[in-house]
Amino acid sequence: MTAATEANGSTAAGAFSNGRPGTRTARLSAIEQALMTHVVTSQSQLSSILAAQGIEVTQATLSRDLDEMNATKTRMPDGTVAYTLDDQPPRRFADSGVDEKAEAHMARVLSGLVTSVARANNLIVVHTSSGAAQYVGSVIDRQTVAGVLGCIAGDDTVMIVCSDDDVAAARADWLLNIA
Repeated sequence: MTAATEANGSTAAGAFSNGRPGTRTARLSAIEQALMTHVVTSQSQLSSILAAQGIEVTQATLSRDLDEMNATKTRMPDGTVAYTLDDQPPRRFADSGVDEKAEAHMARVLSGLVTSVARANNLIVVHTSSGAAQYVGSVIDRQTVAGVLGCIAGDDTVMIVCSDDDVAAARADWLLNIA
């Protein structure tokens, strides 16, 4: 392990592979953002989220960072135990019309399967891992999401029909934030 890796958790001296500065502050900011936008249940999951952003970090460094940030494991309303900061649960979007327990379930399902979300007028196109679209579509269909009229799913794509363009924009943002 190089001195640069030990000091800042990045694999190259001076920068993470995503173009962010390879500083401790940038890493802590990425960890905070991940904890506020995902339901993170383990350090391994958090490490994967950071790796997807080009930030490689050792388990020891991640553990120290979480301790320094006063991140704690907190039982969520649905019973899931997840990391939180200052007793704040991951960010939720109340305008979706979905209760917190259902939204937490959707976030767990969608976070591992959704690869992208795009919008065109009143339609939302959700790309998933191969073979996962019908499952993702059924999870969305089982919930009463305000303004969502229904879903059509193929192998790796779900099309969501919304009542209007504004609702589609809001729901696309909501899906991106919980996935």
